This record gives sequence, C-alpha cells and structure tokens, in this order.
Amino acid sequence: MAFTDNRRRAAKAGTVLLSALALALPAAVASGTSATAASWPSPTGQQAVSSTIKVSGTRDGGMVRYYGSGDLGSGGQDEDQGPLFELADGAVLKNVILGAPAADGIHCKGTCTLQNVWWEDVGEDAATFKGTSASQTMTIDGGGARKASDKVFQHNGPGRMVIRNFQVEDFGKLYRSCGNCSKQYQRHVVIENVTVTAPGKSLAGINSNYGDTARLTRVTIVGDSSRKIVPCERYKGVTSGEPTKIGSGPDGVNCLYTASDITYR
Repeated sequence: MAFTDNRRRAAKAGTVLLSALALALPAAVASGTSATAASWPSPTGQQAVSSTIKVSGTRDGGMVRYYGSGDLGSGGQDEDQGPLFELADGAVLKNVILGAPAADGIHCKGTCTLQNVWWEDVGEDAATFKGTSASQTMTIDGGGARKASDKVFQHNGPGRMVIRNFQVEDFGKLYRSCGNCSKQYQRHVVIENVTVTAPGKSLAGINSNYGDTARLTRVTIVGDSSRKIVPCERYKGVTSGEPTKIGSGPDGVNCLYTASDITYR
C-alpha cells in the first residue's frame, strides 16, 4: 500500500511540474528582448495589386503576399512610382507580405503604424513617410526587409520614425532623412532592437544642418567582420542638387549612440 501511495504522489508531483513548465515557457518566450533574426514567414495566399490600396483605420492582411502588376509592376527604381498601399493619418497596416515587384512599397500620409510587415524584395523604397505635422510618428514594429538596392525607409515629411523589433538584410540604407526634398524639415529616427545582416551600407543617414537626430539602441550586426556598415551618417541637406556627406559616428548631438549599443556577431 505504501509503495502504491508513493507512486501516486510521484505521478502527481510530475503532473504539477509539467503544468508549471507549460505556463512558464510562453511567458519566457514572450519576455525575450533579443534581436536575433526570426525565419521569414510563408504567405497564406497572394494578391496582385494594379492600383494603390488606400487604408484608413486598421487593415489586417492575414499574411497574404501582395505584389505589383500593371502600372505598379515594373520592378524598377523610378522615383515617380506609386505605392502598393497608401495609409491615411492614423492608419494601421499589419500582417502583410510585400512580394516582387513591390513598386514604391507603402506611403504613410501622417501618423501610422506598420506591424509585422515584411518586404521580400524592396522596390524603389520599402516605405515613405510623408505628411506635414511635426508631431506625427511613423512606427515600424516587427517584420523585416531584404534586397533593397538603395533605401529601405525614406523620411520626407517632418516628425519621428521609430523602427523596432525589425530585421534587415542585403540593403543600401535602412533609414534616410530626405537629402534634397524641395521642402525640408527637422526629422528624428529611433532604431531599437534591430538585427542587421550584411551586406549593407548604413543604418541611418540624417541631415545635421536641419537638426535631425538618430538614436540607436540594441542593434545587432551580423556577418560584417570588417565593420563596413556605418551605423550613422551625417549630411548637409539641400532643397535642390545633391546633399553632401559631412561625417559619421556618434557625436552626442545628431548621431546618438555608443559602442555598447552595437553588437557584432
């Protein structure tokens, strides 16, 4: 009888332990803050886009792959291409995959959020921040981009862009404050918890003469043993012609980060 009771108690203890582990593991995963790259998602379906999809409110794409066709299907780098999506002020676009050709990606007309958006092959740009309010914010939370021959995120309007929990690989610039827009503004970018995989050229290009800032934290750069990828570049922006590069690296004024904010592996 004692032997049977002991076995029952041991079995009960094992059940309690397994239940505790089952509860603890999701919490541990959810609380992780590592910038390690996740696998790229597989689409649940695909949809051709021949004219720009306009979004107001919230649109959940359900992980469908959208790609350009017709006028949006050239796959080139022309500056006057339309976007696949245009977000109104306050709009949210989430759970979307942009395939190839991606035209000019996404245009944001004011404050907007891109949540878990993936670019398989960036077209002209992945997303462009427009609008006219100094208080507007464009937030990119989650997702990733690759194969960007030039820029991933282009900032043309004023305000602040936040890029977090993101991954990028095979790219030119992750972020660029417009160097030669006909109307210039002060702009700010925050890049946090981002995994960067070489090849790439720079993470942030800003115009110090307009008071731009770039703040970098918890950035992991993979496969760049020679450290060719420049975390932050400073330019003299213009309203016509071409901007001039005037410096790079942390300066405590415009490029805001320290060596400990960048991890190489």
